[in-house]
Parts: sequence; structure tokens; C-alpha cells
Amino acid sequence: MASYLSYGKRPAWLFLILLAIAAASGCGTSSPNATILPTTPPSATFPQFNHVVLVVEENHNYSDVIGNSSMPYLNSLALQYGSATKFYANTHPSIGNYLMMTTGQIITNDDSFSGTVSVDNVVRQLVASGKTYKTYAESLPSVGYTGGDSYPYSKHHNPMAYISDVTGSATQAKNLVPFSQFGADLAANQLPNFSFVVPNLLDDAHDGTLSAADVWLQQNMGPLLANSTFQADGLLIVVFDEALQSDTTNGGGRVAAVLVSAKAKRGFSSTTTYQHQSLLRLVMHGLNVLTYPGAAATAPEMSEFFQ
Repeated sequence: MASYLSYGKRPAWLFLILLAIAAASGCGTSSPNATILPTTPPSATFPQFNHVVLVVEENHNYSDVIGNSSMPYLNSLALQYGSATKFYANTHPSIGNYLMMTTGQIITNDDSFSGTVSVDNVVRQLVASGKTYKTYAESLPSVGYTGGDSYPYSKHHNPMAYISDVTGSATQAKNLVPFSQFGADLAANQLPNFSFVVPNLLDDAHDGTLSAADVWLQQNMGPLLANSTFQADGLLIVVFDEALQSDTTNGGGRVAAVLVSAKAKRGFSSTTTYQHQSLLRLVMHGLNVLTYPGAAATAPEMSEFFQ
């Protein structure tokens, strides 16, 4: 018997039944903060992951990173796995890019922003889908901390600290943890489905050097890539939040983005134009969460990186 499980192969009568069910459940209604569902189905061949780790570095142009001998570790990953050669940040300065990665909207360009973000977001959709997450923020003063900067920790590099789903819930706030917890969770095979990793200002190349950032990546992501569980079902993404202020191409300039996974094509170099909303879509789709916040709903999908 022919299989009808993949998109494009369902018989007409099944499509009509599904359409009737959707209409009866009120899928046509909307609200001001409703997520826009994609108009086309996601790729049926997109791989699924149990663990996605996103590491965000700071403020360097693509040309300063890729091919730079000061970052041998990151460049080795880019050569061995996948690299996006036309990835662009959305804005300057940092905060709008971090919010785009997590809400699909820039929200604000004020790095001193101290408000609450209540629009649809990655936390809301992960929790609704029964997925787990943590922000591992280096130099975070304490578990659940949502206060201001505490150098070298920078709040505007930690978007979860603004999201109402986190700040308004003592339970969810416990998922904001110092980065020192990352190694312990990895060793115990207790990493969440989604890990948002925030190096501090000395280790993310903001105040420190690219060389120091590269050493930090090797010391802390090397054990992750050597972990057998992660090798089987994991995806590591390393991306720079924005280019230098002088590069405003597509809003925030051209930056490096590297994807590492056993399910990724080896030595793949993409020439497709992507921005942080595609990164958000990648994270969620990879975890089989198919309701995408904000601009992620219509963003180009990054499925070309995978087998």
C-alpha cells in the first residue's frame, strides 16, 4: 500500500477531512500577538534533533572571522561541517539581534532597555510543545537572575531575561543559569532540548580578542562535540550577533554562522542569504516545534545544510 505520510502525497479526501477539522476548531481566528503560521509546509526531509545548542559571539565582520588564523578552532568547524557565507544580522546594536533570534522581532534597538517582552517567543512555543530549555549565561550572578548588567555579564546579550514567560514565572526563571552549570549538565546527559549559550563580554569577542573567544569555544564546546549522546542527536550553532557598526548591509552586516552536526553535510558552504529569523526557524524546526514566532514563520529555511 502506498504511504501518504509525507507532504504532497496525501489523497484528496484526507486533505478535505483535515481542512474541515481545522475549520471546526477555529483556526481562522487571530489575536494581536498571534503567531503567523507558515504558508507552505516545512521540508519533510529536515532532520530532527533532541539537543540544539546556540552560542552567540559578538561584533565582528564575517571577513574578520572566517579565514582568520586567530580562530583556528571555529574555522576548522566551518571547514568540516557547514558555514553560511551570506548570513546577515538584522540591526545595530546588539539587543535587537538577540530578540530576533528568540521572538522573530527586533522589538528595540536600545541596549539599555529594561522592559518586558510579551510577544510570541521561543520559550512559549517550546514549553507548549513539551520541550525543555535553559540559558547558560557566563558570569550570571545567580540562578534566575533577571536584573541588570553585572560585568562581565551583560543583560542585553541574554534575551530570555526580558521575556514575560520567564520573568513572570518563578519556575521558568530557574532555567536562567550560570554557564558553570553547562559542563555539569553535559556530563550527566541532562542538557535540555534547547541551550542558549551566552559567553561573557571577555569570552564572546566583545571586550576580549577573537583568539580568546576561540579558545573558549574549544574548551567548552569541544567536550560537547565529543559527547556520544550529542553526536547522535545534536546540533551546535555558533553565530555572531552583528558585524561592526560600519557594516549595515541588510541592517546589521555580514557575520559568520557555523552549523555543526553529524546530520549536517560535510564541508558545506551555503551562498543563500539568511538572517537571525532563519536561525530561529532552524532551532524550532530542528526540535519539531512547527509554530514559529514573528518573522521566523516566513523566513528562508536552512534545510540545505543537512543530509
